[in-house]
Amino acid sequence: MWLPLALLLLSLSGSLSIQAPEFVRAPERGVVVVQCRYDQGWETHEKWWCRGVIWHSCKILIQTRGSEQEVKSDRVSIRDSWTDRTFTVTMKGLRQGDADTYWCGIKKIGTDLGTQVKVIIDPASFSSKPFVMPPVNINTGMSSGSNKRTYYLLLAFVKVPILLILAGAVLWLKESQRVPQE
Repeated sequence: MWLPLALLLLSLSGSLSIQAPEFVRAPERGVVVVQCRYDQGWETHEKWWCRGVIWHSCKILIQTRGSEQEVKSDRVSIRDSWTDRTFTVTMKGLRQGDADTYWCGIKKIGTDLGTQVKVIIDPASFSSKPFVMPPVNINTGMSSGSNKRTYYLLLAFVKVPILLILAGAVLWLKESQRVPQE
């Protein structure tokens, strides 16, 4: 009776907490706007934007202060909207050297939440208009690489041990309810 309920709760706990486009494309000297959406409950947490292929060693370029106030640094700005549960990162005056892997992240106790965004910079002659990423539907077009990693870590270190404990408890209860035969 408790096992199906426990399995349901465990499957719900693996829901994705942050989403962003897998990639954005913009011309050199242009502007790119990335919207990172997050689940309810993360509104007052600091949000950040970092650069680098490897999650744990990426360089944080800018972060919020746990408020909705816009923060600017050089050519990058970040603004959080608690109502929309979206933080928006804007990169201006793009250069070829800005093409890289970036991460939308949410600061939390333990390992931060994050999802990967690849920024592609086209040569200036490719397009003369700045590109602004349109809002992305939360159910489509989202990056899932880091979310998969988070899910598997959750699965390995939380769900599997809980399932083993539940299975052991069920077996122990069945065994303890048996009447000894003489």
